[in-house]
Amino acid sequence: MLALTVLVALPLLFIVLQAVFPQFSAGSLAGAFTSVPMLFADPQLLAMFGGTLQIAAGVALLSACIGLPLGVARGLFNLPLARLWDLLFLVPFLTPPYIAALSWMLVLQTNGYLAQLVGFDLNALLFSKSGIVLVMTLNIFPVVYFAVSRSLLASGQRLALVARVHGASPWRAFFHVTLPMLSPSLAAGMLLAFTLAIEEYGVPAALGSRSGVVMLTVGIEKKLADWPIDLPGASMLSLILIAIALSAWWLQGRLTGGRDVTSVTGKPAENSGATLGAMTLPVVAVMATVGFLAVGVPGLSMAVTGVMSTLSGGLSLNNATIAHYAALFAQQGDALSALGTSLSLALASALITGTVGLLAAWLVVVQRIRGRGVIDALSLMPAALPGIVVGVGLILLWNRSFWPVTPYNSWAILLLSYCCLLLPWPVRYVGSALRQLGGNLEPAARVHGASAMQALRFIVLPLVFPALLAAMLMVFAIASRELVTSLLLAPAGTQTVAVFIWRQFEQGSVGQGMAMATLTLVTGLALMLTALAIMQRSARR
Repeated sequence: MLALTVLVALPLLFIVLQAVFPQFSAGSLAGAFTSVPMLFADPQLLAMFGGTLQIAAGVALLSACIGLPLGVARGLFNLPLARLWDLLFLVPFLTPPYIAALSWMLVLQTNGYLAQLVGFDLNALLFSKSGIVLVMTLNIFPVVYFAVSRSLLASGQRLALVARVHGASPWRAFFHVTLPMLSPSLAAGMLLAFTLAIEEYGVPAALGSRSGVVMLTVGIEKKLADWPIDLPGASMLSLILIAIALSAWWLQGRLTGGRDVTSVTGKPAENSGATLGAMTLPVVAVMATVGFLAVGVPGLSMAVTGVMSTLSGGLSLNNATIAHYAALFAQQGDALSALGTSLSLALASALITGTVGLLAAWLVVVQRIRGRGVIDALSLMPAALPGIVVGVGLILLWNRSFWPVTPYNSWAILLLSYCCLLLPWPVRYVGSALRQLGGNLEPAARVHGASAMQALRFIVLPLVFPALLAAMLMVFAIASRELVTSLLLAPAGTQTVAVFIWRQFEQGSVGQGMAMATLTLVTGLALMLTALAIMQRSARR
């Protein structure tokens, strides 16, 4: 509760106070609710609200259409190069959404890379509502993929095999046994996809202006960036986002029926996947196609742009250069310092959110303590808060003279913002895994003399570790490229990778920005590979 209060409740409280009392930032509680009529008088409100719902619903549904079959293939079958697909689908989380949007612009726009290679462009598709949904989905669908695949890897196929023994066909066993067991994880993944879409700023900001699509996050940014700054208006729009996220949370509970699905009833055995047989090549081809669209195309666009002398020079060997990479190591250590800062903050965020998320989900799902609804709600709230609003909340909270010690204007404020924004990941993933464990394993350990913490350490943690590890890797990936709160909260003299890249784009150095993005992507992947190798070696011992 202390961690959730510091990370979530207090920043949220100060946002609400700013929305209710327009003069709160000046230390006055006068004029309560006077910003409400101004909010409804905004002619863009309905367009922002409708655009946010349409884009987010489209992203959630399309993410399910892509992530569910790919996750089932990974979790149920002996898929060739299985670990490679996991790493491949982690790459979108290492890529900042605004970088992905810019990469797709360079590929699909008029006179883009695709037009230079094959003679036609998809400019009309890219700058449309469908284009925004597609670009955002290719960045977000892995949340559904990992939720589904990790759930299947943790639960195994015992019940589906029992159904097969008793005469059920493979499809009947899947639809009547496996799919219902997946419902909590699938719903959690779709909820995360939806909430990630409603809080996304980079993609709609890059593509929405030319397609006529406006979202609440863009409206919030304008209220905070355009003079005069409208803190009450931005806070009111943030409350609307929270209401949308809570509605999605309620809908998730209705879709799953509020029921828990138990799939682990005793000592777990190693999950042996089924054989794909003749379907191996088609399934691998589908996985490779999705991976190429989600990772290959934007990755190649980044890499190519990073070695191009000028964009106007086009795809030509005469236009190739390594000057952008050389400049990264020649700017008095700014680039390498920014990379080290981002990776350190990302690692700390993964460890903190993993620990807090595990304990919160355990208290809510397993221990069922009094007040668990408050813990569950607080753990979801950050998913509905745009990064820029979290930053404003943290400023309003910690930039106060009455605090004897404050993290404001230090690297600690960045760590708080990352942990606040990314806490829902481990909470939801671990919570879904815990709901599949059933209620008999921990009580059995307690009956035989284990304490609650011993049962958590030796029974619960090993069983939910795949889901926890997947969530922590995603937290690491997202925190390493977080932009909005970094721009707002980074103290003087402290740069993160996202801030460095953003400033390069502002200065017109697109090639150098893409070079830094490529270097960060490669470094993040190398660190993840190293961490997974160490964990696998420890597990074999």
